[in-house]
Amino acid sequence: MEKAIVDFFDERRAAWLKKNLSSNPDEGEVQAKEKECIDIFSLENWLPNAAKRAGQISISTHPCTFSHPSARKNKNGYASSIIANSLHANDGLLRSGNVSVEADALGNAAALDVHKFLNLIMADSLSLLQHIEQDTNLAKQLLSIKSQDYETLKVGFMEMLGNSEEQITSSKIKQVYFPVGDSYHQLSLLTASGIVFELRTRIDILRFSEESKAARICKKENTYHATGFKQLNNITTIGYGGTKPQNISVLNNKNGGKAHLLLSMPPVLESRDVQFPSTDFFSQSISPFKCKSIFYALHDLFTHHKNNWQVRYERDEYYRDIVDKVIQQMVLVRNIAKNQFNAERSLLNKTQRIWLCVDYEEYRLENDDWLDDLTIAIARFIFNGYEKVLKKKSFMFSDDEFKHIHSVVDKDKEALR
Repeated sequence: MEKAIVDFFDERRAAWLKKNLSSNPDEGEVQAKEKECIDIFSLENWLPNAAKRAGQISISTHPCTFSHPSARKNKNGYASSIIANSLHANDGLLRSGNVSVEADALGNAAALDVHKFLNLIMADSLSLLQHIEQDTNLAKQLLSIKSQDYETLKVGFMEMLGNSEEQITSSKIKQVYFPVGDSYHQLSLLTASGIVFELRTRIDILRFSEESKAARICKKENTYHATGFKQLNNITTIGYGGTKPQNISVLNNKNGGKAHLLLSMPPVLESRDVQFPSTDFFSQSISPFKCKSIFYALHDLFTHHKNNWQVRYERDEYYRDIVDKVIQQMVLVRNIAKNQFNAERSLLNKTQRIWLCVDYEEYRLENDDWLDDLTIAIARFIFNGYEKVLKKKSFMFSDDEFKHIHSVVDKDKEALR
């Protein structure tokens, strides 16, 4: 007999004796209980009993009880157990078939021992249930007993696969009626419990394996570790079944009813106070109204003072203050250029690309051909900005004033590199 089967019955016998022996048994009681235990767990007695109980457990990859604990039994009978035989495909999706997981089961908790028995892995890596399904020599030898024939036992054990053609659902399952033509197709949204608990297993390995513990100790002691460790934040633990996880499914009971959920939230978007311009710096990155106080001070100067060298000097200082505002904004835009500039989508002219983009830094430090166009653009920003801010109150600047503004800007052009 396969070692896995021998170990299974040894474990069962030990558990039965521990439960049924009194605290201080005498030799006679021990012998009597041992004889009773041998009778109960002999193949002649245990296999027919297990075959009868096998139908109380249903193999399922997507148990309905995760949607609602009472979803399995309803007025129409037992909800059909779903066994998804999805094929593996290199499609990049996390789905049934793409993750190798253990099939789950649901049903009467008193029959969980039968489920465990049928899922014992034999020496050839096949489960006992697969051997019975395929009628292998191992299965025939195991189920060949005097009290019952092989076929009867096989039919009983195969009830666990729930091969009934009748499809029964439950109103307690989350359902969607999807329109198809003139009718509807009913979709039942079920939990892939194998994937849920495979995730828990992998997370627990990352968090609690001996290697991870050793790596964390190295970090705490500030010493070297060859592989390090991975940290998962914002993990939530969800419970299924409350104090009776066995009522949900076998895998749920095996994991104490606890599963882990990774954070599933939309990404937190970083607020951008500064946007890299896509068409024009002077219309998208800086507004004349950012220089509103300067333009009003300039207008006040034109309104209340005479035209002398002191007034002209103060006027030029205001022009330089606006140039400083432009330079400040230039620095902010250059700082985010690396992350936000998209050469394929950008409609910036060549001058502004050279002025603002990181890729042109070396070019703008060694060449001057782009500076003349830029100083004219800044002069125009000042020239038009005054009128835009002051509106009808503004004085009309002459062409000579534009040339003067350009000359003031040109004196500070080195700061624009």
